[in-house]
Amino acid sequence: MTASAPPEHSGHATLDITGMTCAACSARVERALSAVPGVSEAAVNLMTGVASVAYDPARVSPAALTAAVRETGYGAEISVPDRDPRARLAGRDARQEEEIRALSRRFWPSAAAAVVTMALSMRLHDAAMIGAGALRYLLLAITSPVLLWAGGSFFTRGWRAARHGSADMNTLVALGTGAAFGLSLAVTIWPEWFTSRGLAAEVYYEAVTAIVAFVLLGRLLEARARSRSSAAIRRLAGLAPVTVHRIRGDVEEEVALEQVGLEDVLISRPGERIPVDGSVVAGYSNVDESMLTGEAAPVAKTVGSRVTGGTLNGLGALRIRAVAVGSDSSLARILAMVEQAQETRPPIQRLADRIVGVFVPVVLGLALLVLVVWWLAAPGGGLLHGLVAAVSVLIIACPCALGLAVPAAVMVATGRGAEHGILIKSGEALERAAAVDLVALDKTGTLTEGRPSVTQMVVTESSPEAESRLLLEAGAVERLSEHPIATAIVRAAGARGLVLGHPEEFEALAGRGARGSVGPHRIDVGSPALMRDIGVSAEAVAAMEVRLPRQATLVFVARDGALAGALAVDDPVRPGSAEAVARLKAQGRAVVLVSGDRAPAVEALARQVGIERFESAMLPAMKLEAIQRWRAEGRVVAMVGDGINDGPALAAADVGIAMGTGTDVAMEAGAITLVGADPAGIAAALDLAGDALRVIRQNLWWAFGYNLVAIPVAAGVLYPLTGWLLSPAIASAAMALSSVSVVMNSLRLRRVR
Repeated sequence: MTASAPPEHSGHATLDITGMTCAACSARVERALSAVPGVSEAAVNLMTGVASVAYDPARVSPAALTAAVRETGYGAEISVPDRDPRARLAGRDARQEEEIRALSRRFWPSAAAAVVTMALSMRLHDAAMIGAGALRYLLLAITSPVLLWAGGSFFTRGWRAARHGSADMNTLVALGTGAAFGLSLAVTIWPEWFTSRGLAAEVYYEAVTAIVAFVLLGRLLEARARSRSSAAIRRLAGLAPVTVHRIRGDVEEEVALEQVGLEDVLISRPGERIPVDGSVVAGYSNVDESMLTGEAAPVAKTVGSRVTGGTLNGLGALRIRAVAVGSDSSLARILAMVEQAQETRPPIQRLADRIVGVFVPVVLGLALLVLVVWWLAAPGGGLLHGLVAAVSVLIIACPCALGLAVPAAVMVATGRGAEHGILIKSGEALERAAAVDLVALDKTGTLTEGRPSVTQMVVTESSPEAESRLLLEAGAVERLSEHPIATAIVRAAGARGLVLGHPEEFEALAGRGARGSVGPHRIDVGSPALMRDIGVSAEAVAAMEVRLPRQATLVFVARDGALAGALAVDDPVRPGSAEAVARLKAQGRAVVLVSGDRAPAVEALARQVGIERFESAMLPAMKLEAIQRWRAEGRVVAMVGDGINDGPALAAADVGIAMGTGTDVAMEAGAITLVGADPAGIAAALDLAGDALRVIRQNLWWAFGYNLVAIPVAAGVLYPLTGWLLSPAIASAAMALSSVSVVMNSLRLRRVR
């Protein structure tokens, strides 16, 4: 891809590119962008017509990027960064529909002309000399408008590429049809010149019309297939309603979704899509979240519940206060993440990129070589045979299949995953996930519900208020933490009617707990390791441990450096955890449980879900070291987690998988995000990655194999053995079907369960 080292301060621009018709086009645009001073990385996706550019804003502007693309002969516009992804998708769909209509308008007349010219050409061989001359002029009259109008874009785009010192698929088609038409025109006007020299006075008008028709058909089918490949993301974008019902005072009004602002109160009636991310302020209902999370069971929603825009309301009516709208909504962020993934490429595409970069010049050289060899090998009719073979080589060669092999599969796979709550951030993550052979699972919020509750408490003081005081102090500190265990302590304090204060000097201690000042006291809340750090004796901690359930997670509380008590927190195992572990094992992957919890709790959970290997009392640095150790052993590691303390391990793993119910830090660090909370999504994501990589390999084998076989056949290697020379018309049909076959094979991923 490019070139210079990433700048210290980098910007990112997304460009909508128009006019690209083949992989050589996208390669040329990419080279042009990469050559701009200040650009550190450029990637152009032929499937989506999007260029993603990383650049140094101090050295280059977005306007300069669009100018660089336009200088190569293609259209370019900066995609507005803060625009709602749904609007961007609508614009892309509109461009695709216009492309399909334009191709249809040119294809059908060309197809009709091809049928007529083929029928007339068959009669031409039986016609007398005078009749043959008339038929040739009739064929010329039919073919000329097809070539100039329907096929005119091949010549204009090919010339545009030549002016900029490059060549693409349009160059090959223009040279092929131009050569066949030029030879036919010469035979039509001066047939005697050919016959007097012992050359057959044959015309190839039917080949010209057939080539134009087949190339247009291929591009039409390809455009339709590309449109189908984005069907999944289009369905996601269509989940948001166009209009919503907003409450202002006592008045209900219908407004466009774009007019909704933060804190607006909206109504969602039974059977309607939830309009925005929000909080329920009135009503009760069950909401189907399967289109975003992949989980089939409806989720009960009542006052205070969070709802997500795009999910389907059940039988109840809800009043919802908007908390995220437009590009900040969950649905828009999911769409943006899928878009980003579709703009990237996995490492497996590098070989195809290198070949595409030199493909067209090599084919041009081969066509010229074929012409010369035929001419020299058969001085009589060799020139005409050589010309036919050279035209066939130009037409049958197809860089499009190479260029589409990887992005087509990535686009379909990421869209399919998004439909089921699996957000894959890049093509590289997709490829790495397919190779995972060890899965490291966090405990809390991953295999457990992530909604723990305080089940028991012990205190060192004997006063009746000791438990309430412990909860009051621990809850005040933990109210600023995002960890599920902290939430459980806060809920327990609320259940007793305690009013929590605001701690001062709060500090989150990743993997160990938290501390802060509550009134005149310093309160430390966390693990035995934290207690040891502040000077609490191991004997005191152990004496308290034996008074609490062995399988529970224990949280110790120290006041001014002295142990004040401990809380037992129980977090139920998710219903699908054991099944998810079994499925990972069935895939042949090793499974390890890594947790910051104490050994008895980790061992109990591991036994319950069927995991033999586990490591406990793991601080974030220890999880990171474990990931690095396994990778050094040659394992391809996936780390699954949902908390802040999982961030380093998620980033260090070959594939970080973040549970969507977790923190923003975890989701940013993960290469894959599971929108739902079902651990079955872990195996599903790895399965999808494996299926996608298998389809990519099939596509590449087909694309390479097609050109390796088709070009020699078109050159005439079979002629000495069979006397058969490939017709340019058949060559055009083969070329058209080659790229379509790659996209159609990729579309099989839409049926992955």
